[in-house]
Amino acid sequence: MKKVLVTGGTGLVGKALEAVIKEQQPSDEKWFFAGSKDADLTNLAATQALFDKVQPTHVIHLAAMVGGLFHNMNNNLDFLRNNLLINDHVLQTAHEKGCTKVVSCLSTCIFPDKTSYPIDETMVHNGPPHGSNYGYSYAKRLIDIQNHAYHDKHGHLYTSVIPCNIFGPHDNYKPEVSHVIPGMIHRMHKLRSEQPEIPESDKIFTVYGSGKPLRQFIYSLDLAKLMIWVLRHYNSVEPIVLSVDESAEVTIYDVAEAIAKAFNFKGKLVCDTSKADGQYKKTASNAKLRSLLPDFQFTDFKEAIDASVSWYTSNYDLARN
Repeated sequence: MKKVLVTGGTGLVGKALEAVIKEQQPSDEKWFFAGSKDADLTNLAATQALFDKVQPTHVIHLAAMVGGLFHNMNNNLDFLRNNLLINDHVLQTAHEKGCTKVVSCLSTCIFPDKTSYPIDETMVHNGPPHGSNYGYSYAKRLIDIQNHAYHDKHGHLYTSVIPCNIFGPHDNYKPEVSHVIPGMIHRMHKLRSEQPEIPESDKIFTVYGSGKPLRQFIYSLDLAKLMIWVLRHYNSVEPIVLSVDESAEVTIYDVAEAIAKAFNFKGKLVCDTSKADGQYKKTASNAKLRSLLPDFQFTDFKEAIDASVSWYTSNYDLARN
């Protein structure tokens, strides 16, 4: 019987994993979803106590200090130190407790800022990351280094996945820390519900930046299915990009339009070019994934946005606002 510990198990991806596992009901696996209330993973003793309690054979390591562009820009030191501590504690404790496999979650935003596109798994360490989030990026890159070091010294199968931008139910919608999609969903909901005396057709929704940057977005439930596949079937230390196809790339303005449509918003969308754009693009190649899993069907982007908006409006009081 596999015992799978999911760190960061109450967040966006953890909740998606929980939903997929509930649907699959595997008879040979027992899953434990740990949130920050279960253990402070920046504390080694607390991390060890969590492992002692759960006694996992496998770990999906999602826990991290995360945030959107502006939160990262102002707190690089905190992102670096906290994530270094969390990752070291989880991987070393997994080693000490004899875990068979650890799958850690990285991100496409850790890739070099100056690079050729599309980016792939071999290019993670080819140059400095974007200056806006270097603290988070270097801490995450070091997971890949640690995975190789544990393999070289102990023969462990610790690996990592590199998803593109993730969105879906149970996201973090707090304006100061949210990523682009939950941030827009939160602001659109607020715009529509506040000042009801103003006709909606007169309201203006502001898109931060030029709206031109390109992004690939993966629906959290799709990512969860792929991560479960990695846990069960992907047996390499080398990281693997979990991303939608390059053809599914959309502009930030496309995202705003999809969200406006999902809300049935009658007003106007206007770009505020005084706000930072971040990286113009970070197109990732999923060729490695497609070579191993050629028939995987990703949820259509607009359908996934509709489902995400629907979840948010139905669960507004429970959401992390």
